[in-house]
Amino acid sequence: MTQASPASADAALHREVAELIVAALNLETSADEIETDAPLYGEGLGLDSIDILEVALVVSKRYGFSLRADNEDNLRIFSSLRSLCDHIAANRTQ
Repeated sequence: MTQASPASADAALHREVAELIVAALNLETSADEIETDAPLYGEGLGLDSIDILEVALVVSKRYGFSLRADNEDNLRIFSSLRSLCDHIAANRTQ
């Protein structure tokens, strides 16, 4: 069995997280329409603070680590799909 290359693993994680966001927030956009480097908050995907809390909850449940509201890195973590996926990849336990 061959192991997936890091690039394809990244692409798979990006797709999975985008699908989680769409499902959690009942967005009228598809996972494919979420640009990897577009902002999640405000302009870009247009999420607000309540949406970000909802995303943090589903990500925490799915990947087995806590995203805390008082984390000073939250602006960086939630700045784009790529930064959120990088944080998940570095911290996931499942």
